[in-house]
Amino acid sequence: MPSLLITGANRGLGLEFCRQYGEQGWWRIFACCRNPESATELQALAKQWPHLTIHQLDVADFGQIDQLAQQLKHEPVNILLSNAGIYGDKQDYDFGALDYDLWQKTLRINTLASVKLAEAFLPNLLKSQQRLIVAISSLMGSMADNGSGGSLFYRSSKAGLNAVMKSLSLDLRPQKIGVLILHPGWVKTDMGGAQAPTSPYESIVGMRRVIEGFTLEKTGSFINYKGELLPW
Repeated sequence: MPSLLITGANRGLGLEFCRQYGEQGWWRIFACCRNPESATELQALAKQWPHLTIHQLDVADFGQIDQLAQQLKHEPVNILLSNAGIYGDKQDYDFGALDYDLWQKTLRINTLASVKLAEAFLPNLLKSQQRLIVAISSLMGSMADNGSGGSLFYRSSKAGLNAVMKSLSLDLRPQKIGVLILHPGWVKTDMGGAQAPTSPYESIVGMRRVIEGFTLEKTGSFINYKGELLPW
């Protein structure tokens, strides 16, 4: 049975990934979130599908990442899906009054944690056949697309994520481990807001299609949920 380990699984894109992969029935899903006890929708999925298990994980706590990797050390992971993230930027902390502690927190969660996950679960990936790391990024991490400025915390964290994942795609290719950097679109989630034009269902259907069509020749690509290459 192929397996998926996903972070930020309790709501939004992560929850929809779990729902859609869970409905297929033949995926083992390790669904990770900070507070499993309050993740009622995810708990409902776990009751419906025994192949979905919930694991407590705060990706900002690298010790917890190591602990979970130790708990799952015998489990192959076909897809490591780094989805957990925060926006970070706040109106009261714009340029001139920046909260540098919050900026560091944003970088830790959105950028460093994805690399830590890849390090910790590398042995699990090597136990599988598919061997794919998927990082949920954003077009806001694109230098070429930035025509509006602002959002220093979020933009820099996603640009950093793109850079490190591109490097990992080259470093890990000899071990036949692929890397995909995905932009989910502007999605109706707690982060995206109600005015966003894309539903979680539509975004995840598209990203799953991109994942399913992945070959090692595409490793390191920055792609949106429609399958289109994006500018760096």
